[in-house]
Amino acid sequence: MKTWMRVSAALAICFVWAAVARAQNATITGQVLDTEGKPWAGVAVSIKSEVGRTFTLTTDKDGKFNQIGLNPGLYTVTFTAPPRLPAPGYQMQRQVSSGEPNDFSVNFQKIAAQQGANPEEQKKREEAQNQFKNMKSHVDAGIAALSDAEEQRKQLKTASADQKQGFQDKMKQDYDTAVNELQQAEQMVGAKDAKNHAVILSNLAIAQNLSGKYDDSISSYQKAIEMNPQPGYYVGLSQAVANSVATTTDPAAVQAKISEAGSNCEKAAALDQTPAAAANNARCWKNIGIVLSNKGDLKDAISPLQKATTADPKDAQAWYLLGSAYTGTIETKQEGDKMTYIIPSGTAEAYQKCIDADPNGSYAAQCKMMLDGLAAMSGGDATTVGARPKSSKKK
Repeated sequence: MKTWMRVSAALAICFVWAAVARAQNATITGQVLDTEGKPWAGVAVSIKSEVGRTFTLTTDKDGKFNQIGLNPGLYTVTFTAPPRLPAPGYQMQRQVSSGEPNDFSVNFQKIAAQQGANPEEQKKREEAQNQFKNMKSHVDAGIAALSDAEEQRKQLKTASADQKQGFQDKMKQDYDTAVNELQQAEQMVGAKDAKNHAVILSNLAIAQNLSGKYDDSISSYQKAIEMNPQPGYYVGLSQAVANSVATTTDPAAVQAKISEAGSNCEKAAALDQTPAAAANNARCWKNIGIVLSNKGDLKDAISPLQKATTADPKDAQAWYLLGSAYTGTIETKQEGDKMTYIIPSGTAEAYQKCIDADPNGSYAAQCKMMLDGLAAMSGGDATTVGARPKSSKKK
C-alpha cells in the first residue's frame, strides 16, 4: 500500500511538471527592419504579459529577437530606438498561443509608407537634423569667438604698452573667426526657420560691427529685422549706422546717417515700452552721442545725449558725456578788459546729475572736477596787458 502511494505521488508530480511545461511552451520571435527595409540591430524589445510579467531583449545583428518559456495569453511588444522610429515606442499587441512560434516581426519601411513618411522623406528629415547640428556647431564657435574677443578687450584696458598689440591682434583674429563661423551658419539655416535665422544674422551683425565692417553689419541687421523685428536688433542697427559715420566725409551724408540711427532708436523704443527697456533705449541714444563726440561734433551730440539721460536718468556716463558736450560748445565774449565765458544752460546740472547718479563711480570724480572748473570760469579772465589776478587778503 505504501509503495502504491509513493508511486501515485511521483506520478502526480510528473503530471504537474508536464502541465507547467505545457503552460510555458509559448514563444515570441520576430525580426525588425528599419525604414530602408534592412535588418535593424540594437532595437530594444519589451515583451509584457497581461499579468505584468516583462522580458526585455535587444535585436541582434540581423535584427532578430526570440523569447521562449512564455505562458499563452495576451502580450504587448514595444520597440524602442529613438529618435528614428515613426513614434517613440512603437507597440504591437496580440494573443500568444503555445506550439508554433508567434511572429512579432515589424517592418518600419512599410509603417513609414503607411503613415505618409516614405524612405526618401525620412532621409530628408535625417539630413535636416544633421544640417541643424552642423549649423549649431558653427553658431557655437562664432559665439565663443565673440566671447573670447570681449575677454581680450577687458585685458587690453590694463595691459602694458608692450602687451597691447598682442591683445589687439587676438581680438581681430577672434572677430574674423566669428564672422566666418556665423556666415557659414547663416548659409545652413533652414529657409522656414525665421527666428533662428534672425538670431544668427544679429550675431553676425555684431561681429561685423565690432570688426569695422559697418555696411555688412547694417545689411545683416536689416535682414534680421525683416524676419523677426526685435528691439535689440534696432539698437544694434542704430549703432552700426552711427559707427559708419566715422568713414563718411560728406556733411549731408553724415546728417542723414545720424537721422537714420536716431530713427532706429525710436523704433526700438516703440517695440518695447516697458521700464526694463529703458536702459537699452538709453544705450541706443548714447551710442550716437559717443560717435558724434568722438568725431568732434559736440553740438550735434547734445540732442541724442539728452534723450539718453531722459531714458535712463541713472546712467552716470551719459550725464558725463552730456556735460562734456555742453562744455565743448562754451563760447567766449569780450567785455571791456575781461573775457567772459558763455556756459550753455544745463552744463553744471549735467555734471551734478552725473555725481548724483553714482557718487562713488568712476565718473563722479571727473564730474566734480569739471564742476570746479565751471565755477572758476564763471568770473571770467582779465585780458588787460600786465593785469594780475587779484589775490585774496590774508586774515
